Amino acid sequence: MGNSYAGQLKTTRFEEVLHNSIEASLRSNNLVPRPIFSQLYLEAEQQLSSLEAGSRADNEEEEEDEEEEGSESSSPPVSYQMKPPPEGCCTTDGFCQAGKDLRLVSISNEHIEVPSGFLLVGAKSPNLPDHLLVCAVDKRFLPDDNGRNALLGFSGNCVGCGKKGFCYFTEFSNHINLKLTTQPKKQKHLKYYLVRNAQGALTKGSVICWKGAEFRGRQSSSSTCSSTLFQLPESSGLSGSTASEPLPAANPSAPAGTQQTAAAIDHTPSTAAFSSAVYNGKESPKQQLVKNNLSALTRPSVLGTLTNSGPPKKRHKGWSPESPSSTENWNLQLNPQVPNRIKNDGGSLSSLPHSALAGPASSPMVGSGEPVSVPDNLLKICKAKPVIFKGHGNFPYLCGNINDVIVSPLLYTCYRNSQSLSRAYEQYGASTIQPISEEMQLLLTVYYLVQLASDQVPLIEDLEQIFMRSWRESHLSEIRQYQQAVPQTFPQPQVPSQIAPVTSAQLPWLAGLAASSCNDSVHIIECSYSLAEGLSEMFKLLIEGKLIKTNYVVIICASRNRAIDSCIVITGKYQARVLSESMLTPSDYQKEVNYQLVTGKVETLGSFFSTLCPEGDIDLLLEKFYQENQGHISSALSASVNKPTALNGTGTAACTSYEIERHQIRPFQLAVAQKLLSHICSIADSSTQNLDLGSFEKIDFLICVPPSEVTYQQTLFHLWHSGILLELGLEKEHLTKQRVEQYVMKLDAEAQIKFKVFLQNSMQNPHTLFVLIHDHAHWDLMSAMHSLYPQTELSTGVVDRLLNCREVKEAPNIVTLHVTSFPYALQTQHTHISPYNEIHWPSSYSNGVDLYHENRKYFGLSEFIESTLSGHSIPLLRYDSSFEAMVMALGKRFPRLHSAVIRTFVLIQHYSAAMMAVCGLSQMKNYTSVETLEITQNLINSSRQCPSGHGLMVVLRIPCTPLAAVAYERLYNVRERLALEDNFEIILGNPNSGITIGKHFVEQLKVWQKIEDVDWRPQTYLELEGLPCILIFSGMDPQGESLPRSLRYCDLRLINSSSLVRTTLEQELGLAAYFVSSEIHTEKAVVNDVLESDPEKLSSTDNEDEEIATEGSTSEKRSPMKRERSRSHDSASSSLSSKASITAFCSESSPPLIASGDTAKSPHQVLSNSTEENTNNYERQKQKVDKGAQTTISKHLPPVTEQLDMKQSIKSAQISITSSSSSPFSSSSSSSAPTHNSFILQTSQCSMTKASKQPPIVFLPKLVYDIITSTDSSGLPKSSSLLPYHSVMWASSFRPLMSKMMTCTEQSLYYRQWTVPKPIHMDYNNRNEGRMDTFHPRRLLLSGPPQVCNKNKIGKTGAYLQFLSILSRMLIRLTEVDVYDEEEININIKEESDQYYHQPGDMWPDLETFKKMPFDYTIHDPKYEDASLICSKLQTINSEDRSMSRRQDDMYTRRQTTRMRLSKYAAYNTYHHCEQCHQYMGFNPRYQLYESTLHAFAFSYSMLGEEIQLHFIIPKSKEHHFVFSQPGRQLESMRLPLVTDKSEDYIKSPTFTPTTGRHEHGLFNLYHAMDGASHLHVLVVKEYEMAIYKKYWPNHIMLVLPSIFNSAGVGAAHFLIKELSYHNLELERNRQEELGIKPQDIWPFIVISDDSCVMWNAVEVDCSGDRKSDYTWTERNVSLKQILQHIEATPNVTHYALIGMRKWSSKTNRAEIKEPFSCCHVHDFIMLNVDLTQNVQYNQNRFTCDDVDFNLRVHSAGLLICRFNHFSAMKKQIAVGGQRSFHIKSKVSDTPVSISPAQYICAPDSKHTFLAAPAQLLLEKYLQYHSHRFFPLSLKNYSHPVLSVDCYLNLGPQIAVCYVSSRPHSLNISSSGLTFSGLLLYLCDSFVVASFLKKFHFLKGATLCVICQDRNSLRQTVVRLELEDEWQFRLRDEFQTANAKEDRPLFFLTGRHI
Repeated sequence: MGNSYAGQLKTTRFEEVLHNSIEASLRSNNLVPRPIFSQLYLEAEQQLSSLEAGSRADNEEEEEDEEEEGSESSSPPVSYQMKPPPEGCCTTDGFCQAGKDLRLVSISNEHIEVPSGFLLVGAKSPNLPDHLLVCAVDKRFLPDDNGRNALLGFSGNCVGCGKKGFCYFTEFSNHINLKLTTQPKKQKHLKYYLVRNAQGALTKGSVICWKGAEFRGRQSSSSTCSSTLFQLPESSGLSGSTASEPLPAANPSAPAGTQQTAAAIDHTPSTAAFSSAVYNGKESPKQQLVKNNLSALTRPSVLGTLTNSGPPKKRHKGWSPESPSSTENWNLQLNPQVPNRIKNDGGSLSSLPHSALAGPASSPMVGSGEPVSVPDNLLKICKAKPVIFKGHGNFPYLCGNINDVIVSPLLYTCYRNSQSLSRAYEQYGASTIQPISEEMQLLLTVYYLVQLASDQVPLIEDLEQIFMRSWRESHLSEIRQYQQAVPQTFPQPQVPSQIAPVTSAQLPWLAGLAASSCNDSVHIIECSYSLAEGLSEMFKLLIEGKLIKTNYVVIICASRNRAIDSCIVITGKYQARVLSESMLTPSDYQKEVNYQLVTGKVETLGSFFSTLCPEGDIDLLLEKFYQENQGHISSALSASVNKPTALNGTGTAACTSYEIERHQIRPFQLAVAQKLLSHICSIADSSTQNLDLGSFEKIDFLICVPPSEVTYQQTLFHLWHSGILLELGLEKEHLTKQRVEQYVMKLDAEAQIKFKVFLQNSMQNPHTLFVLIHDHAHWDLMSAMHSLYPQTELSTGVVDRLLNCREVKEAPNIVTLHVTSFPYALQTQHTHISPYNEIHWPSSYSNGVDLYHENRKYFGLSEFIESTLSGHSIPLLRYDSSFEAMVMALGKRFPRLHSAVIRTFVLIQHYSAAMMAVCGLSQMKNYTSVETLEITQNLINSSRQCPSGHGLMVVLRIPCTPLAAVAYERLYNVRERLALEDNFEIILGNPNSGITIGKHFVEQLKVWQKIEDVDWRPQTYLELEGLPCILIFSGMDPQGESLPRSLRYCDLRLINSSSLVRTTLEQELGLAAYFVSSEIHTEKAVVNDVLESDPEKLSSTDNEDEEIATEGSTSEKRSPMKRERSRSHDSASSSLSSKASITAFCSESSPPLIASGDTAKSPHQVLSNSTEENTNNYERQKQKVDKGAQTTISKHLPPVTEQLDMKQSIKSAQISITSSSSSPFSSSSSSSAPTHNSFILQTSQCSMTKASKQPPIVFLPKLVYDIITSTDSSGLPKSSSLLPYHSVMWASSFRPLMSKMMTCTEQSLYYRQWTVPKPIHMDYNNRNEGRMDTFHPRRLLLSGPPQVCNKNKIGKTGAYLQFLSILSRMLIRLTEVDVYDEEEININIKEESDQYYHQPGDMWPDLETFKKMPFDYTIHDPKYEDASLICSKLQTINSEDRSMSRRQDDMYTRRQTTRMRLSKYAAYNTYHHCEQCHQYMGFNPRYQLYESTLHAFAFSYSMLGEEIQLHFIIPKSKEHHFVFSQPGRQLESMRLPLVTDKSEDYIKSPTFTPTTGRHEHGLFNLYHAMDGASHLHVLVVKEYEMAIYKKYWPNHIMLVLPSIFNSAGVGAAHFLIKELSYHNLELERNRQEELGIKPQDIWPFIVISDDSCVMWNAVEVDCSGDRKSDYTWTERNVSLKQILQHIEATPNVTHYALIGMRKWSSKTNRAEIKEPFSCCHVHDFIMLNVDLTQNVQYNQNRFTCDDVDFNLRVHSAGLLICRFNHFSAMKKQIAVGGQRSFHIKSKVSDTPVSISPAQYICAPDSKHTFLAAPAQLLLEKYLQYHSHRFFPLSLKNYSHPVLSVDCYLNLGPQIAVCYVSSRPHSLNISSSGLTFSGLLLYLCDSFVVASFLKKFHFLKGATLCVICQDRNSLRQTVVRLELEDEWQFRLRDEFQTANAKEDRPLFFLTGRHI
């Protein structure tokens, strides 16, 4: 069957699907065929399961075909049987049946005939994935650029054989041998347009955009086809919150970012759903999301009926999905009609995918059925535009006066999303739970509307939560069952619900029943045929005035045999106005208001206000007042300002309570800075190497702020005063403002220039770390490609253009820090910021403990909310009911005016009237609200209470700039007329301009702030502290401007209450956020730390005794609510409360308002504890009140009250306040305007100072107040569950509610899972199929509460500036190192001689001269300060010089170090990474990392009596240093250069570095030290550490010691290095001798370097003085290359056995370098001549002092040891490894017990605890600390040292030793005049004989110690050396080291000299 056979049906879409369905059902085992109409229009569920089946490959072309096949159906794919080709024809892939080649690569240069109207396109064959087949297709059957207007069917020609007239794509696909296994479709296989390039060759062009041809057609990428954008009204369809987003018009079913994933639908003929969008064969982000977190959006479900569908064949005659109607722009005021009417539901929703995703809008919905005419003059009659929310089913056409109605798809979207609630459950389980039914949805909607109050507006979030709760409750048992069985993120139900559903027949009755109790607020209209009749009836009722009391009309069309149709009409004037205005974008909102102002539509409002005043126009009253009182008022007011000065009695006019806080860092700012630093270090420490902190030398930064001039100046101010620029070394001492401006950038149109300079600096300075700080980071997150705002706003999208540019992302030295109080928009599924890189502001309290000991308490949103709860007498959040009532009344009178205009004009009127009332026009009190009167009274009177005239600030927030200008002009004019221009200032705060204030006030500020600059003007709001003023704060959003502490009132009554997103609300309330002093005496307030105030919790259950200064209105607004709050509900209660407010504010307002029986109350009384407080609380409060409040009270209370005790007075004060609160409002003379002598009753305390100690009072619109103060069932404020930001949207309605106890981190994870950015958001394109690499590695987010009242940088600004400071210090610390800085020891013992062998400027020693130099036996290295002194007859030692200077455990802690900056010639550890080092460290691209080979190397050594087997690990890159045998690649030798070789870039001496325990910290990176010179460096490691060293140093040669040396000391390493080197020298001599080179010409030196040598210095001597003895010297850091090459160039260098250098000290004196060369001990860094020292060995058993021992052996062998005094090595202090890696512990117990050195030896055969340590180590440690037990006569007896034969052992600093060698011909000191106090024989060999010992003289009682390997050799030694002749031995004088027998202890015998 199918249309590829003879007698084919006409290929309409319907017939094609019908036949496919029949064919599929015949082949299928399933008895139930798939619904035809589901396939035809809305193939819904079939894609989801296949999309789940496997992850998509990224390559779109290779895999797209098979992917699409998999996505076609959820059932097993039905194999498609191709029509068998005719016999004899060609069947080769890529050729047509005529045998002609169709492949593009073959015929791209051929001329192809293309008929007119045809286009060449490329077809993809599944068998040739890499080729395109060329076809000619009639362009009428191809889509246009928008993916639309393609005719159904096909017409094409074969370009190979030229055959024409293929009318069916099936037939054509057969001809070109596509060999398909699925149904041929042109959409699937015609992929690309083909175009000719400049050379005329045919090439692949753009993708064919099949978006609109069929709903299930594939979608091309958004970048290809989204050039045409249309703007949708602002909203998020899933949340009801405002937002506006442009979407690709070409893709109605899948606007970018919100691609709907497939949703399984009920298999009923009446149910269908839109198909999923697929991008170029890859899953859309949303489909990927389904796999990740089950939170996918689901496609719109269109629930229609077949009975109303009409004949299927007629569907395509009037409409197709490509119909132009679907691309029309949406207009709020219009409901465009589509000429081709469709009588079915399927076609009526062509545009709904846009609307569903974009949110409420005036919809061009295609109607069905009869048209409905909108009556004329509807707006005029109803005073509001009804808003129609389309619900379920069909929606009729609207015609006529359609400008007077607004149609929105918002409710439809909500219904659709709620229908898909169960899908998330179904995806991981087979059983099905029914979604919430349409009937139940509608019924729940009615219930919701019924319970709304008349002043409430429906919120879509509320409805979504209701649906969610209802669904979960109805399936609770199944959900729980699944949760118990499979614990997943979402439960998987197992059992279908058994609850009886609401039927369509019951629905109207139940809805009517629900609405019967609401007093006609909700009206139900039931219609039997279609919604058209219901809408017509509704319009009729509206015109007749029968719906005056009705806010909502619900129209239901339900019958038994079909699904319901429904819509809801908002007819309430207030609700309709709010909802329609909420659909305006910010720019549309401004345009509308501006239009109304410019066209004069507001004049009617002005004239109406004029009629309100019975005395005539307010302006006339003002003019009259001005004329009458011109002289009197101004003089009286100015006198009144100075009057308190006289009352003060002090004679000073200065306010003592005003103080300018100094800048200081707060504890929690330091904590935040340290957290930021910790995150930076974490990035640097990660294995990704995204940040190499070690390569940076300094810090630079740029702070990006919104384009607000005040914010810009404020940041400059903080930056200037922080001193950070000087601290970072970026600027010099004399800092100018112009220089500071280089570090702050306004994100405006000119930002590009400054940012370009920043980028250039970052590229030119790779060793500088640039920190890009994006302050107020939630501002302007628009994508640079999409803009909601007018093109005049050039700054839009600038953040995306600059901060997200490729240069910033890729620069390895730029770290971006986003700083914001509202991070939600940066926490989406596509965010650039890793959750691990978020830093949240720390909580001040934890379990009741003050963590930071702050004297300030943050007062934020949660505290404001808390103040409204019952039990708090002073609510800080309020609304003005009389103002709201007037606005609502005027809204009905002026329906065409925007409510923002009305609200602004009303508020201006109220302020104007209040100012007039305060100035004496008492009749004007009736034309203002008491709240406004309170604000105005306190503002005007505030400056009169302070000797200096300090006053309060009132912030009047007017977002719309034109309205703000109108308000400023009006209030300014009123103030002038009332002669108040010197009393308070009115400031227009425009984001784009600076602050302008009058000269009089500038002078006042200069006096207060002690500023002498003549030209000074305030540039930030912080500098207005103490200035009495009204700040009109304009701009759509605050942009980070901070407000001063004198802020008292925050009037937010004009904020856009329809813009209900969390960020907007919290941002507006953040203006009032405050740090108050926590020491102030206040009422006890129970405050939950919610939202910003405690960032670690959304809300806390801890009740703290918060001391919040809440002086203000005591508005006792109590009402019987579910949750008692301090509210004012109507004008009467508002009047009462305002009387109480004024009474409570008597110290700031006028006493005549107080009832006659009351007296002026001190604020302390108002704020004292309630009488219910317990005694303890009272006592605690009393102590505070006694100090301050008592004196104040006594000044103002009558004498009788003064006699009362404190408790009574407080109680009486409270009673009086309560009584005055409850007294009725009176307009008698007691309430009249204040007289000027009334100020005698006022306290003289500065009002500004009081205001600065308490949070401001905030006035909100009623709608916002209700949202802010209402909570959900868990106690979470409702505002928290709103959409977080206007440019993001919820990923799904099926999301859990936020929890009250969520921490900031949990909030972030919640938003990261449940929000996605809209296309207008800059993060929209940042997605990589859910992989982690979408996060930018060097991007951080700092979020903290809004803290705008921060005169001293108390908030985030101070924190990130402190972060820059400590980051800079850390980088400096990283470039610094602690090196040992100690003077040489035993200098006073050195024989001072006037004889100098060399001149100070000599570069090399003269061999003959050097041979004459005596050897200095004394050790001068400060690390041997605790070692035994080596004596010679030349030395005279003061016995007091050698006292025990250190204890054992102080060995490493008390050595003196100094911090040095690393030079460019330093050696580095493994933490250093730089580009130059990459190859050196093993990152050479030619070699694989870790590619190295292991080579064995054996040689025999007679002294050990066995062959030594060593192993070399040689990286491939270092093999050229070695010689290998040719056949077997066996290691033969290490190459050695010739003595005569000279090269500037080559070090001849191989360097060996023995190391243990320092794989990370050892300084093995010698690349910089060697200045890039070629050198051979070998690490000598123990076998057990081989792997770890190889891991950290993959490109270093390793010499691995045999396993027997695993527990050996450094002596073993030195021994093997030397013996190996000599053996290698012999091998090289033999090898090169064959090449004709003499053996003595082979270079014999090696370098043995300590692993802590970090830098090397050279002294430069200048001998240019007149006399030979005159010289100057300087020391500088040089490369190791320079030093080694200098030493290697020494004349006759091969005659020296050991060459070394000084240890660096900052205290090096002139005498030390006067002789440039010394013959003395050398340590740490030596050049060893292995040839000369062939017969002198290191002692392989030694752990300590082995270098001293070796030096003595070398000297006694007659060899030369030379120290270059002009060179010095710096040694880094490394706290790990080395000698410290040896731990002496008990062998029996594993518990670490401290063992003293006295326990290191024991008597043989005793039961002493054995130790797990080498015997040699125990011996050396014991002798170091307890040798006085063996040599008691030697203690501090330096003139009689211990004679030590053939070895040097450290006997401690208080015993001197004399070294002698028993070797024949050795050099020894003359012992003729010496008498020894002891004799030490250590493992003496055959060279020691009895006659040798008898040459020495000993004191009587001198002691002997003989040490041998075992007891037998001990006895043999005593006999062989005839010791018993002169020494007396006792049995008890035999000892051994505390080792077990298997550990081979050392034995020693002591005796006394006879």
